[in-house]
Amino acid sequence: MRCPLTVLIPCKNEESNIAACIASAREIADEILVADSLSTDRTLEIVQHLGGCRIIQREYIDYGNFNNWAIPQATHPWVLLIDADERLTDPLRREIARLLASPPCHDGYWIYRDNYFMGRRIRFSGWQRNRVLRLFRRDLGRFNDAGDHSRLVIATGNVGRLHHRLLHFTYTSYDQYFRKFHRYTKLQAQRWFAEGRQVGWFDLALAGPARFLRAYILQLGFLDGLAGLQVCMLTGFYSFAKRARLWELWAQHEAARLQGDESQGDPPGPAVGLATSGSNFSVPQARAPLRRAS
Repeated sequence: MRCPLTVLIPCKNEESNIAACIASAREIADEILVADSLSTDRTLEIVQHLGGCRIIQREYIDYGNFNNWAIPQATHPWVLLIDADERLTDPLRREIARLLASPPCHDGYWIYRDNYFMGRRIRFSGWQRNRVLRLFRRDLGRFNDAGDHSRLVIATGNVGRLHHRLLHFTYTSYDQYFRKFHRYTKLQAQRWFAEGRQVGWFDLALAGPARFLRAYILQLGFLDGLAGLQVCMLTGFYSFAKRARLWELWAQHEAARLQGDESQGDPPGPAVGLATSGSNFSVPQARAPLRRAS
């Protein structure tokens, strides 16, 4: 007996991607569920014009939180989650259709991705083994943590893999890249700070170059030409920036403590943690045990 499938597409302001993403999924989808996080561009207008999609909306907090809200709203017991910048290929569609023609033997499936950077295929640079867990039983798959880098976990642990690949068009411009770069580095630094992690000279001086060399030399990024060089340099810079922003948080914490000492002493405060509302980070007044950033 064939297993019906909901294709879930989380999105926000994806007017340049959403039509092609839906078109790539329509052939195998019994339901297309577009989970929109309050788009302000033409995304929803395009979805409504295409027709045949169900739309749900809610404010975006982070990737894991948003998808954990959307997954239970799928109509069918199997879910394929794809981002708006991803595309199903003909071979992948056929493989999924064959798999769901009878009850699958696994509860979730890894899918490898072919990644593109500003239109250029990246075959190496640390991206060659990139995979995502996206096809799964609705009632058994949930993201394991809040955050933009949380991972889908299958409750039973019974996971297989597909042979054909998903296309992933990562960034089309540096403007787009640095918008996400700012959010991701800030969130990671806040998490480390909440855990009481420290950063020292070796971290700031060596983590970025080491990450670049790993991607460019050991992971063969030099074979990806100029696009690969940029991907590897950005990878190294990202590693550095997370640690630099952690140093920034500790500097702000120390400045606030000194100002408190000068005015009225250092009052008791809550343990180190993230702000619980809004996107601004609140500087705590008490330190947790210190660990070095990894």
